[in-house]
Amino acid sequence: MKPPLLQAEKLSVRFGSSKNPVLAIAEADLRICRGESLAVVGESGSGKTTLLRACLGLTATSGGSITLFDKDLSRCSRAELVTLRRRCGYVPQDPFGCVPPTLCAIDAVTEPMLIGDSPGKKAASERAGELLLECGLLDRNIWKERVRFSLSGGQRQRVSIARALALDPELLLADEPSSMQDAATRKGIMDILRQRCEKGMGLILATHDLLLASVSASHVMVLYRGHVVETSPSLDLLSSPIHPYTRALAAALPVMGRAPRILLRGPGSQSEERGCDFSERCPRRTAKCSTPPS
Repeated sequence: MKPPLLQAEKLSVRFGSSKNPVLAIAEADLRICRGESLAVVGESGSGKTTLLRACLGLTATSGGSITLFDKDLSRCSRAELVTLRRRCGYVPQDPFGCVPPTLCAIDAVTEPMLIGDSPGKKAASERAGELLLECGLLDRNIWKERVRFSLSGGQRQRVSIARALALDPELLLADEPSSMQDAATRKGIMDILRQRCEKGMGLILATHDLLLASVSASHVMVLYRGHVVETSPSLDLLSSPIHPYTRALAAALPVMGRAPRILLRGPGSQSEERGCDFSERCPRRTAKCSTPPS
């Protein structure tokens, strides 16, 4: 078995006060090795962003363990965390806040390469230009424009991806990296990430798009209100989903000539003292579904 780049076991995250905590992630397990890709799928508020941030030590955990490059994050100093993170790439969900607003596009991508073992500004700038072209920013005039004033959301997102790839990361965590792109650009971005995986990079992709997840990653993890309800090979996810929530997501995908089926009833309150959180919305529920696992 290949050694993992990242492994999380029984990972839990809670927010709020100790008297009234909100469970964001409930005992999640994941493992990603070199060349592997995992898509984390779920609706808004399911915990995708929290999971990615926790895996990098950017969000405090309340239980479980995270091992990044054979290092237990809970035992790492701040300096050690910085060193580990430099081996990773991270594409935040918000393209408007993740790129320094005072920098132009090419300087934003060059900046990470000038920290630490710098190849020199000229070489770094040339490499940044290559990455911007690779990510679909073909108009070189845009490269000198300030991110804050001149770039659209989709363009900022592509700058963010190029910036995350600047140090040739061993592991990339990408949070909705193509949400603001048209279909052609989205395909181009996912092709870039797939090619990097073929060269050995590990990828964790967070998305609400079940179809995108199934064609962009080797495995898919489905989150519902912080709970991992299903993890399966991507080829099996749409053809034979197991959990009722995954089936509901698959049934909601648009099909020519068929009206989408949706769940009309919203979720109720969350509790750690009951069984499956999806049971109150599930058409296949039984009495066991409301019982906490022993």
